[in-house]
Amino acid sequence: MSTGLKKSWIAGLFAAFTASLCCIAPLFAVIGGAGSASTYFGWIEPYRPYIIGLTILVFTLAWYNLLKPKNVQKDNCGCEVQKKSFMVSKKFLMVVTVVSALLITFPYYSSLLYANPKTVPINGTVNKKLASVKFSIEGMSCEGCTSHIDGGLTGISGIASSTTSFEQRMALVSYNPDSITADSISRKIRKIGYRNKIISKK
Repeated sequence: MSTGLKKSWIAGLFAAFTASLCCIAPLFAVIGGAGSASTYFGWIEPYRPYIIGLTILVFTLAWYNLLKPKNVQKDNCGCEVQKKSFMVSKKFLMVVTVVSALLITFPYYSSLLYANPKTVPINGTVNKKLASVKFSIEGMSCEGCTSHIDGGLTGISGIASSTTSFEQRMALVSYNPDSITADSISRKIRKIGYRNKIISKK
């Protein structure tokens, strides 16, 4: 029983981590400076609902097996068998369940972990005439990816602002054409880890 419970929470925790790996990877990429790593796990996104369902099923079975009534085991002397270890206790399963819930919901709060992009002066002034370029973005797997892109473009010389939409799979960037070109911005986005294509320029 204890071995089965241990396998259950390990499987559940692994499934929860896998379900959100497509959004956790970009954060690791920012921390580690490996932008292209964020696209390696984008393929997981279509399967995310199924993996979440599997996680819920595994933990439901684990809790059922732990909480269902059972006879107290005794040895040949009539003494109760030694208590189970913490690894197969209710408290530990509760901790693992909470951690798994945090992993599953990671895409909904991951943007809070990225630095908020700020509009910065361009070459010491904000009065220069700005141009804008719209990109189609490939490789985004959750809302956290928008912060990954906008945060990665923030502070680059010549870029005034960046607004990325996960729903539309697009990014709108305002920039100073005297300092940077649309093609250069496209290369910057690819370096961050997302394939893109210029849709329009103004």
